[in-house]
This record gives sequence, C-alpha cells and structure tokens, in this order.
Amino acid sequence: MPGQIKTMIDKIITVRAHGNPTLIITTKTKLMLKGIDPDKFGAGSEDDPGIIDKLRKLAQELSVAL
Repeated sequence: MPGQIKTMIDKIITVRAHGNPTLIITTKTKLMLKGIDPDKFGAGSEDDPGIIDKLRKLAQELSVAL
C-alpha cells in the first residue's frame, strides 16, 4: 500500500506537535536525525519495510500510537 510511510510520518508530527510550529520543526528534525527525511516521502512513495520499522520504534519512543 503506497503512502503508508507518509501517513505514519504525518501522524507522528501531528500528535507530537499539536499544531505548534516550533514542535513541528523539532519533530521533523528528530526524524531526520533518525535517518528519515519527512520531505522525501509522499502519498505515492513506495513502502520500505526498514523505514516502517524505524517509524514504529520512533513512535513508541515518543508515545505515539500508530
């Protein structure tokens, strides 16, 4: 199902930031430090199981339910 990574990234950012622009930037930075560039993925991006696994682990660290 293409776009699953984008959906996961968006949910992590939305839940963590609650619309706060500063928290959106810091959450995106945290993703980039973990090796995931949020701007690289779109709705048509192929799903990579390795990246999906990284996102699940990161979501768990940040207490975000995916």
